[in-house]
Amino acid sequence: MKLYWLEQKEADVSTEDNWLSRWEIARLDSFRFPKRRADWRLGRWTAKQALAAALNLECNHLALTNIEIRPASSGEPEVFLNNARAPVSISISHREGRAMCAIARSDVRVGCDLEAIEFRGEAFVADYFTLEEQQAIAAASGHDRERIVSLLWSAKESALKALHEGLRLDTRTVIACFDYESLNTEGWGSLQVRYDCETFMGWWQKTDRLVRTVVADVASDTPICLPVGNCCAPEVAA
Repeated sequence: MKLYWLEQKEADVSTEDNWLSRWEIARLDSFRFPKRRADWRLGRWTAKQALAAALNLECNHLALTNIEIRPASSGEPEVFLNNARAPVSISISHREGRAMCAIARSDVRVGCDLEAIEFRGEAFVADYFTLEEQQAIAAASGHDRERIVSLLWSAKESALKALHEGLRLDTRTVIACFDYESLNTEGWGSLQVRYDCETFMGWWQKTDRLVRTVVADVASDTPICLPVGNCCAPEVAA
């Protein structure tokens, strides 16, 4: 199974709103705070750029208005093309002025997350991590601890999105693990997240002070980065 992804910065987003549908403009206008508006626009821009590339669609602003991302009753984003449900699953995340979108087939539950690599105290670890995860964190030191905490937290967030639950679920019910020997690896490394009888397979990657994760309920190849403004990738549903 193939996973696609794209990441964009705030500077990449059009200053106009004519790439948003009428419903999306109404949704944008409902946000009171500038940061919330900026994050939402960034996430929608990134997702539409990714979908245009993945589905081999035109990338101009008028064409992008026909790609609409609506929240399902459980909160996860659903994609519509010309008001018809598109044959894809997506997940969106944003952090530190960046947004990420992951795309898979419609029959796949997918989740992605971007996290800053930063210090999180013992109270945070005790509240949100399992004993197994806490032991792995306690065995690390210095910068490795920050990276492990951020990576495990991001993996949990991705899995909770794939479960269509988000933080409504206790984060200690999902158990993330990866090969700690690969902490300093370049490129993508593999990970797993367990929830009840389910196992989500996924990938992680770090760049500078950010870590990104993506998981799915089926095994996948290494995530494929989509081209920006060049809609020539193979269709996800193919």
